[in-house]
Amino acid sequence: MRVGVPTEIKAEEYRVALTPVGVRELTSRGHQVIVQSGAGLASSITDDDYRAVGGEIVPTPAEIFSAAALIVKVKEPQLEELAMLRSDHTLFTFLHLAAHPQQADLLLESGATAIAYETVQLPSGSLPLLAPMSEIAGRMATQAGAHYLERPRGGRGVLIGGVSGVPPARVTVIGAGNAGTHAAMIAAGMGAEVTILDTNVDRLRHLDELHRGRIVTVRSSIYSIDEFVPNADVVIGAVLIAGARAPVVVTAGHIEQMRAGTVVVDISIDQGGCIETSHETTHADPVYVVSDVIHYAVGNIPGAVPNTATYALSNATLPYTVALADGFASGVEAYPELIHGVNVASGKITNRAVAESLGYSHHDPATVMGISG
Repeated sequence: MRVGVPTEIKAEEYRVALTPVGVRELTSRGHQVIVQSGAGLASSITDDDYRAVGGEIVPTPAEIFSAAALIVKVKEPQLEELAMLRSDHTLFTFLHLAAHPQQADLLLESGATAIAYETVQLPSGSLPLLAPMSEIAGRMATQAGAHYLERPRGGRGVLIGGVSGVPPARVTVIGAGNAGTHAAMIAAGMGAEVTILDTNVDRLRHLDELHRGRIVTVRSSIYSIDEFVPNADVVIGAVLIAGARAPVVVTAGHIEQMRAGTVVVDISIDQGGCIETSHETTHADPVYVVSDVIHYAVGNIPGAVPNTATYALSNATLPYTVALADGFASGVEAYPELIHGVNVASGKITNRAVAESLGYSHHDPATVMGISG
């Protein structure tokens, strides 16, 4: 199969979907890999690095989409990329369609098969392809919160870890998944007073045992959010329902109750955001202020550290990319969780959470794809 790797064109997206390790793995199995010139440069991967392991370099995205059957990317396809998709394409990337209805409509029109990293789900409920990026986003969310608490950045002028005789910042994390857990861990490591909220008490119990009380765990409820959000110096929203739009758990009223110069970081923004006053921002212009509260809502947080993020993402996605290149039916047999990743196929929405979020009818992916059993 011909596998295409275009340069990412979303604003300030510096990652690339395949490393030379991935290209070597694919070419060793007889597949052809076509990489757009310069696709890996921001991740410190040169065209020659790809050539050395059998990759073919082409200058334009049009050549990638024209020649390849399997397109692997990092972020959701942009409008000019969607215009190049055909019904015989399989697209493997982050999609976040619940937050991008226009992309969903255009994917349906294309007839292509679109498989989303973020909805590939194991029987345990874990999301193996989202996990490494959630880990990075969570860690960076705390860094961002600490940075924008500084007075020159508009914050209250609070050192997140405090100092002898002066209490540390209060950090409230909503959501104890991968992103929230790592945000809380980094905040605790920086010396903050950390509280994490989640509806899953078993998850909270695990964190409590792991951190021995260093991170305070609280079952999430309207009452607990009312209690902890207004008193926090940093609020990190990390709520996720796989494939669906993130539920709003922090309202504009909560923001109005927060002190001037406090910071909210909405990691969930790529799924629509869990903070009512948040809207997507970029690395070049990452923050804005509502009710004197600083909002950080960058939609591709890990894109700021592409050298780390590219390799972390490729480590997770490569086995699935190879399986898809070998053939969809055999790929699903080897990795049954891939079927949950199919969001769109043959002009139909094939993920239930995505369909419900967008108001479409849901179609069984195995039936649409002609996969038996």
